[in-house]
Amino acid sequence: MTVTPQATFVATLVDEWARAGVTDAVVAPGSRSTPLALALARDDRIRVHVHLDERAAGFFALGIGLASGRPAVVLTTSGTAAVELHPAMVEASQARVPMIACTADRPPELHHVAAPQTVEQANLYGNVVRWFVEPGVADGSEPSAWRSLAARIVVEAVAGPAGPGPVHVNLAFRDPLVGDAGELPAGRSDGRPWHDATSRGATADDPGLAGRRGIVVAGWGAPVAETVELAQRLHWPVFADPRSRCRATTNSIAAFDSILRVDEWVRSHVPEAVVRIGAPPASKVLSQWLASLPDGVDQYVVDPHGGWPDPERRATARLAAVPSVEVQDWSRAIWLAHWMTAEDAAQHAIDAALSRCGGATEPGTIRALTRELSPETVLFVSSSMPVRDIEWFGSPRSTHLVLANRGANGIDGVVATALGVAAADPATPVVAIVGDLAFLYDSSALLWAARRDVDLTIVVLDNAGGGIFSFLPQRDAVYAPTFEQLFTTPHDVDIPALAAVHGIPSVDRAGEGTGVRLVHVRTDRDSNVRLHALLNDAVAEAVMATGL
Repeated sequence: MTVTPQATFVATLVDEWARAGVTDAVVAPGSRSTPLALALARDDRIRVHVHLDERAAGFFALGIGLASGRPAVVLTTSGTAAVELHPAMVEASQARVPMIACTADRPPELHHVAAPQTVEQANLYGNVVRWFVEPGVADGSEPSAWRSLAARIVVEAVAGPAGPGPVHVNLAFRDPLVGDAGELPAGRSDGRPWHDATSRGATADDPGLAGRRGIVVAGWGAPVAETVELAQRLHWPVFADPRSRCRATTNSIAAFDSILRVDEWVRSHVPEAVVRIGAPPASKVLSQWLASLPDGVDQYVVDPHGGWPDPERRATARLAAVPSVEVQDWSRAIWLAHWMTAEDAAQHAIDAALSRCGGATEPGTIRALTRELSPETVLFVSSSMPVRDIEWFGSPRSTHLVLANRGANGIDGVVATALGVAAADPATPVVAIVGDLAFLYDSSALLWAARRDVDLTIVVLDNAGGGIFSFLPQRDAVYAPTFEQLFTTPHDVDIPALAAVHGIPSVDRAGEGTGVRLVHVRTDRDSNVRLHALLNDAVAEAVMATGL
């Protein structure tokens, strides 16, 4: 083959990305993207994953970044193929997950002349990207800038001013699309990337927390060591989202959603301050409680990237880091003891109520998984009910890494994301817990899943429709047949059979078998609603019985 500037350019990009720590690329087949696809395949430092569906490819790349913190490259051809990445780009932006989206494009002379597979791709994803760059057709005139461009793409994805997120690289390629790379422009002699990002640790002084009754709310992205140390020094309870990895601390209140429903108890345990660290948990009850606190309760939100994670709009101040508290505040020990007593009562009540249930239930399945799976297992949970059930009823001292697409909170792409999470480290077992509609929505991601080198169990909680809608006001406000048609959308799909079409076997227990496999759990929507009410009632009775 002939040496071409295009082939040399993309080989330089790939070499620089590998120097910067990129290990994975996700390729959706296409013609116009040939130069970069070949360059990625030729570099043995890059693992190449192929997806037919560009939307699945985007979420697969998202999963790799979510699990590893490293951006994966996702490559599409031109036209509507590039448009299919938009949902994953939105999730990556809002969840602060690094990703490099490379869209091949036609050269300028083929735009605005009805050339096939040509759409306007400049700024295609709007303001969801951390950076958009369109370097134009590589003609060999500025090879000295290629390494800088490639390195900056990674820096913007992992350490932009707004935090990690997606970068869009729109690459115009001319025919011939196949060629050999010539000599690459020299990189740094020690193998480092051309540019690197140095994170500057932010600090925050104590805004006056010592001596006050308070609560720490810990969500996804909370720095575990600093969050736990703050709570322990102040003797404050931690409302710990399982994604925060703060539930192992002795201060953790895992049953905060159920306890906050006990109005009489909560009215006698109003804090004087709240520190909210990381992304907001899924609990609507928690959000409503934070919004209802008196004006005199100071609420501090912590965000190192200058975001404003305050949907209740009650923040007194935004802090750049977890505040530093120098002294142990033993004066709040009784305050903490009250909350820990309520937590113990709530957890015993949940266990007792679930033990009396016959057959499979959604809360019971999730509680069992978080207790029985090995600690090194990564849990990926879908939006809708699974992410809520693991927050409300998961094992209270689980140390699992729990991941979820909670940037935009959609159910699209969850199977592809779970596969990407598993691909980030093929030696680590991953269990994905998804609802039946989320599984069906993303069934295109199952194509070729059986041949991927991953350890993934997909647990499908199948209640024959959108079970979360049964908890919403629509259920009682809308005529029953219309509610079934528009909201619960029942289906007649044989889920194990659908998996089997793709070569994915069904097993009885999570963790059983190898490769990609399915655990199918049948539940009942109406029974699930009643069970949730029963569990919350049991917690209320147990908490009030403490007499605190």
